[in-house]
Amino acid sequence: MDMPRNSFKRRLATRQWQVGLFVGMANACGMEILAGAGFDWLVIDAEHSPNNPASVLAQLQAAAPYPVQMLVRPMSHDPALIKQYLDAGAQTLLLPMVDDAAQAIALARAMRYPPEGIRGVAASMARAAHWNGVTGYVKQANSEVCLVVQVETRQGLDKLDGILAVEGVDAVFIGPADLAASLGHLGESGHPEVRAAIEDALRRIVAAGKAAGVFVTDPDLAARYRELGASFVAVGGDAMLLRGAALKLAAAFRDN
Repeated sequence: MDMPRNSFKRRLATRQWQVGLFVGMANACGMEILAGAGFDWLVIDAEHSPNNPASVLAQLQAAAPYPVQMLVRPMSHDPALIKQYLDAGAQTLLLPMVDDAAQAIALARAMRYPPEGIRGVAASMARAAHWNGVTGYVKQANSEVCLVVQVETRQGLDKLDGILAVEGVDAVFIGPADLAASLGHLGESGHPEVRAAIEDALRRIVAAGKAAGVFVTDPDLAARYRELGASFVAVGGDAMLLRGAALKLAAAFRDN
């Protein structure tokens, strides 16, 4: 079997526009519905959602027949957890709360086999290697993994240039909610200071030759960020979609 190619990583490199969605409801059936909905990428959230390696595995399996590209967001920078998600078949990880170059370097190493990194080798037990079914998996894996670091604090912005200089960081994703909180505007992602910080960060990311991404739910604002060079966006989440549709449906049939 040939090595699976990471088309999300390749599209990042060529700055192709990619639209994604956060998926946090930890349900394989829901994942399969979303996998066929037309998004370019989906990210299984294990930071704020009740996901774990077992539930992530089930969702990766549910999405496998579809062309959508799958990302996973771990709950921490733990190299052991990163190893589990890579072995389960995730090729792209979105790592939250990256505040400086040292953290980015450690994450890049955690995702790669030696000598470039510290990822443990057990291809015979890894779904990613099809249990030794992928010819030369351990020789090729480093070139197919993709590291997206999430910058979402004032410190991360202050240290952004150092983060951008780290070899092995493929893209930087801006998280507006935590960034707003860090800047003193909790719950106000649309605050002018937050918007200005996001725009400045996007410009710096693009100028450094990295792919830039951001969470944005407004189409007009997404277009603005695209003008600034953002090439991948997350436009919502599965729970947001379900709640919004449920509220609308209930209201349509409620007695007034």
